[in-house]
Amino acid sequence: MQIEMLDHRTIREPEARDIAELLVAIWPRPGRTVETRTADILGQWKNYQGPEAEHPRSFLVREGGRIIAHSQADPRTVRTTAGDLKVLALCRVCTDPAARGQKLGRAIVEAAFDLVDSGTYPFALFQTKDSVRPFYEKLGAVVTTNRFFNSHASDPAADPFWDPVIMRYPGTGVWPAGDIDINGPGW
Repeated sequence: MQIEMLDHRTIREPEARDIAELLVAIWPRPGRTVETRTADILGQWKNYQGPEAEHPRSFLVREGGRIIAHSQADPRTVRTTAGDLKVLALCRVCTDPAARGQKLGRAIVEAAFDLVDSGTYPFALFQTKDSVRPFYEKLGAVVTTNRFFNSHASDPAADPFWDPVIMRYPGTGVWPAGDIDINGPGW
């Protein structure tokens, strides 16, 4: 298995479309098409101005030219009671159902977590479902019990995440207590 990394600052339309096809197949929603997802991917990080090591990227595995596993690692500054904290926002982790059981999900998540292990980020922060929680726990992640909110939302007190389990990686280190403003929409 070969893990490929795509830089979202310079991603091209065919690459964005390949990612969009998998995302739309895994998470179908009314009004969300391959075309709209492709446009979102192409426009999201074109103007990134942060540190080179923290640039937004996707990790993926292809089979026969088609993407069958994907994870995205984005830089995100959250506001905590201890001050601002730059985290790796892990999102869009998925594997084609026909390719499950090959440890592809583990490989693409570990590729993202390597950015934490190498010191680029102190933590990864992400949401998941209860059924997927054990997968991440085996990789060293733990559940966070902080209250999360988005001060930029029309309802700042609302939970910005849609999945019930919020986790961080690694399970070690000094994680801030108290409320955390994710400073933008959930991921």
